[in-house]
Order: sequence, then C-alpha cells, then structure tokens
Amino acid sequence: MSRQDMLKRMKDEDVEYLDIRFTDPRGTLQHVTVCADQVDEDFLEDGFMFDGSSIAGWKSIEQSDMKLMPDPGSAYIDPFYAERTMAVHCTVLEPDTNERYGRDPRGTARNAEDYLRSTGIGDTAYFGPEAEFFLFDDVRFSVSMNKVSYHVDAQDGAWNSDTSFEMGNMGHRPGIKGGYFPVNPIDDAQDLRAEMLTTMKRMGMKVDKHHHEVGSCQHELGMIFGTLCHQADEMQKHKYVIQNVAHAYGKSATFMPKPISGDNGSGMHVNMSIWKDGKPLFAGDRYADLSDEALWYIGGILRHAKALNAFTNPTTNSYKRLIPGFEAPVLRAYSARNRSGCIRIPWAESPKAKRVEARFPDPAANPYLAFSALLMAGLDGIRNKINPGEAMDKDLYDLPPEELADIPTVCHSLREALGELEADMDFLTAGDVFSKDQIEGYMDLKWKEIYAYEHTPHPVEFKMYYSC
Repeated sequence: MSRQDMLKRMKDEDVEYLDIRFTDPRGTLQHVTVCADQVDEDFLEDGFMFDGSSIAGWKSIEQSDMKLMPDPGSAYIDPFYAERTMAVHCTVLEPDTNERYGRDPRGTARNAEDYLRSTGIGDTAYFGPEAEFFLFDDVRFSVSMNKVSYHVDAQDGAWNSDTSFEMGNMGHRPGIKGGYFPVNPIDDAQDLRAEMLTTMKRMGMKVDKHHHEVGSCQHELGMIFGTLCHQADEMQKHKYVIQNVAHAYGKSATFMPKPISGDNGSGMHVNMSIWKDGKPLFAGDRYADLSDEALWYIGGILRHAKALNAFTNPTTNSYKRLIPGFEAPVLRAYSARNRSGCIRIPWAESPKAKRVEARFPDPAANPYLAFSALLMAGLDGIRNKINPGEAMDKDLYDLPPEELADIPTVCHSLREALGELEADMDFLTAGDVFSKDQIEGYMDLKWKEIYAYEHTPHPVEFKMYYSC
C-alpha cells in the first residue's frame, strides 16, 4: 500500500486506532497506539517521535529523541483488539537526519537488502523460516535470593500419563519424541492450530500448513517464503498470532528453545535463496543441482557459523537445545536432504525452489538480525568463493568417534558465541549493514543475560552438590 492507500483503507474500514509497532534489539515487538483522527499524510510522512532511552540497548537519556517511520506496505488489521485497529511496522530514524538508526533491527534488514543489490550478486533474497513452539496449560517460575524454580504443565504432556484429572485421564497423548505426526485424539491441538493459521490468513499472511512436532507439547505452523525484511515482519506477526490465540484458549505459547528437559527443543530452520533479474541464483549443475554461488553461500555460513550463533541462537537457553541426541544440528556440515548437519539442501523439482536451509537457528532470535546476519555470511562466501568442503551424506548422529572428531561444531554457549562474534564481525559490517556500535550494544545486552545466568545457583546444582 501507498500512504494514500493506507489512509483510504483506514477510512473505508472505520479504523479507530493506528498501532505503531517496532522491534527492539532482543526481538520483542513494541507498540504505541494513536487515534485514527490524528493520522494523515503529514503524520505518515513525518513519522512519530518517541523516547529511545526507554528501550534497552538503545539511546542514553541526553539524546533520547527518535522517530518511528511507518511502512504502509506492512499495514494490517489487528484481529485481537476490541476497537478496530490497524497495525503497521516501523523503521526507526534519527530525527535530525532522517537516516536509519544504526541499532534498529528493521533498519539493519533494509541495509542488508540494499547491500545485496549493491554487490551485483543478486537483487532479491528470499527467506522461509520454520519456527517451532510449545503450548502449556500452566507456567510458573521464580528467581529470588533464596529460590530459583520453574514449573510447566499441560494435559497432553508425556509426563501426565498417570495423572488423575477431575474430568478423567483419556490416556491419548504423544510420548517423548512421539509427536510427529499422530492424528487426534493423540494430537489434541488441531483446532487451536487451525484457528492460528486462519487468523494469519485473515491478516493477509501467506501460510500453508500446521502440525504437531516431535516433542511433547511442541507444534509448528508453516509460512510461505518472502523477501528478507518482509519475512522478518511476518515472523513477528507469526509469533504475535500464536501467542494471542493460545492465550484466548487459556494456554501459553512459548518460543523458548528448550523449556523442558529430555525431549526435543524448538528450532527455526531458515530456508534461503538469492535471485537476480527474475532468475534463481542457487540452481545449477553442481552437488544437489546447486550452483557455485549456492555452494560458496554455504561455505560462508559454515565459516562464520560460530559468530552467527550470537544472532541465530541468542539466549543462554539456546545452547540447551544445541546438544547431541535430540536431532539438534550441532555439526558444521552440509548435505542434500540429510537433516543431521547444520546446513541442508531440501529436495526440489523446480530450479525456482532450489534453496539452502540453515538448521541451527532457533525462534528466540530477532528475525531482522538473524536473517541479515545469515545473508551477510552467505554473501561473504560468494564474494570470497569460500569452498564448503565435501558434503556429508551419511547420518552424522551415528558417526564413529574418530570421524566425529574431525567435524567442527557450532558454539556450545552464548558466552562462546559472543567471543566468536567479537573476533569475527567484519563480514557483518561490510557495506555498513551492521555497525560496530550496533554489534557492541547488542553484545552488552547479551553479556547482562550471561551474567544473570552464570551468577545464579541452579536447582540441579543443589541436587548434585548440596551434600558434598
């Protein structure tokens, strides 16, 4: 939509409010709501001023003025508000220059798209994320000086096979690692997921499927791919719909990568392709019908994978998923169709569908930053013709120890990932897509999380060490 189209739709559909939305460095969607009668062409052209010092990781109090610039092409009707409200995603600008604010994640995504075009390698990058999530009926946690605890529960949890419920226990539920793909009544969330998908369709989102995932209480809804920044917008809407529909059903949805132990964690596999002049750049006659550019793109991601972890796996909890034994893609290897490496080339009949899938990201990632970082790593691979090495077409989970020792891995902790990012950030700052200031500000936020995590006693430590 143009600005005029957006204003016309607001008038035609009797919109009462405009919800202005933006994403902070950690990936949280933020908003402020404006009365519709305050929104005109001048408002959409001039933007909305706000206090950037109140957003963690952004400006200090003495230089806090910032501007939200609505993107009319991202506008949609919010289905969850009682009063008719249109929502729109914004890019954050510096008010004195109208340039993109260097720490704004959505601005970084725009920078990445601009940089791709400037290289001449391609003109469009497509991204297709597949984000998994968990649904619980009851969630409680506490962190204080003398108590650290959490409790999650769900009627369909594998641990409830012998629980006495007031209405009775029907016994039908997926077991541990048993959720892929039984029908109801074992899968009891069919209608809930369908409502999530239907809500997304009403909002204009392109979606294609839903199903129960491998883990107990774990699910996935499918989105159809789109361009980088647009798809990051869609990922934010995707999470928003899932959490709000679940809430309406009396359930809690979480994209936390590993909320329960002993079962699979949630990933966000990211499918990527580059096009130029309307033609797919990744289709060719090399391994798995890939082009040289696609193999070099893979080489770039494998080389920078540990630095990428800081954006694609940005929480301390992320590394409780990235451990062997739970289908976690911890090995820096690639293969056609084989799902045990961190890069997969999905099977495709058409050259137009030829793509590369990064399997190590998780849904806690800020999609604007994660997609941008993945693109920059891949472009670095193409520009420097980084050879990804030989493909690994065997099951990497069953390799003998002597072979396994020769395959590099992704990071084992967020602390390690930040150290790798600090040592390997030049590929991100090419073309001023990421700034050093932005990366350092992001790292400061993450170091605070690491400090809080590493300085807090854990219940498992009491179990292991209290009587030592």
